[in-house]
Amino acid sequence: MRKVLVVDDSALMRKLLGGVLAEAGYEVHVARNGREGVEQLLAVQPDAVTLDINMPEMDGLSALSLMMAARPTPVVMVSSLTEKGALATFEALALGAVDFIAKPGGTISLHVDDIRAQLVEKVGAACRARVGRASGAAGQPAAKPAARPAVPPRAAAPTAAARPAPDGAAVPGAVLVGVSTGGPRTLEEILPKLPADFPWPVLIAQHMPLNFTDAFARRMDAMCPLDVREVAAPMPLEPGRVYIGRAGTDLAVSLRGGQPYALPRPESAGMPWHPSVDVLVDSAMKVFAPQQLVGVMLTGMGYDGAAAMTRLHQAGGRTVAESADTAVVFGMPQELIQRGGASLVLPCGAIAAQLRSWLR
Repeated sequence: MRKVLVVDDSALMRKLLGGVLAEAGYEVHVARNGREGVEQLLAVQPDAVTLDINMPEMDGLSALSLMMAARPTPVVMVSSLTEKGALATFEALALGAVDFIAKPGGTISLHVDDIRAQLVEKVGAACRARVGRASGAAGQPAAKPAARPAVPPRAAAPTAAARPAPDGAAVPGAVLVGVSTGGPRTLEEILPKLPADFPWPVLIAQHMPLNFTDAFARRMDAMCPLDVREVAAPMPLEPGRVYIGRAGTDLAVSLRGGQPYALPRPESAGMPWHPSVDVLVDSAMKVFAPQQLVGVMLTGMGYDGAAAMTRLHQAGGRTVAESADTAVVFGMPQELIQRGGASLVLPCGAIAAQLRSWLR
């Protein structure tokens, strides 16, 4: 039986989270604060930990740092739905946490069912996760360059019936990234290595709950030479830009007046994960020729995007799957590889260089 340690200063949260996990077949241990959590980690040696952020005596971030140093263990953060909670969550992911869940709002005991399935799924993925060393950038995003090269002027927009031409067009193609569990820290290893004059826009479908994608986009914008924005409204695609799908929507590509746009769409009912990687890739293939697209499948549980990226690969597009050596959870990349949809399989640290090489 797998063991899970629940660390939370609220007795009610310990009871509710512990009860859900016990029903799912886990042996559950609890701790009332970060200090007790570290002690229990060493005594119990759990397979995974759920860790609250705001606690007395020792907060979650301090406890997480000690846990990663003493006995690296997959940790799922339990975060509030506030901007402060979101920022602290991304600090925790940079420190080594593999994922997070948002605390249910309102009366906790009445809303725990809202996160029941998510909690069981994420703790299960955490138990199978590869826990690596945290990035040295934790809490210290690199400053954006004071002056970045000017974005090339747009060429004349193509007609609505035509796809953008590879040569001479303002947007010769697009990089499409699918990522889930372990994604924020993985993207921090890739996006800052792309130069400000990167010639193609980058669109990212990162599975994430509501109220977190804006904070994540702002954090990445501070770390990257590229401009990084959450897609909360239709935005024209431009070189040197990164577009992150807004939680609660699906990110899609569409032509407007002959110009390719990134836009949020209502969540597709047939898709289990959002923003959906399949929706992103399939919509981009309606706007761009396959040779004008590069698909990148990064860490994550499940199979979102595997079907669409395989279709892209079979049609002549280029695709990269993150290797098992670096993926926190190998589910999504493995699914793409097993379907024969990966042009290359690369460790996280080699992906940015490959994109630069392909898109010179």
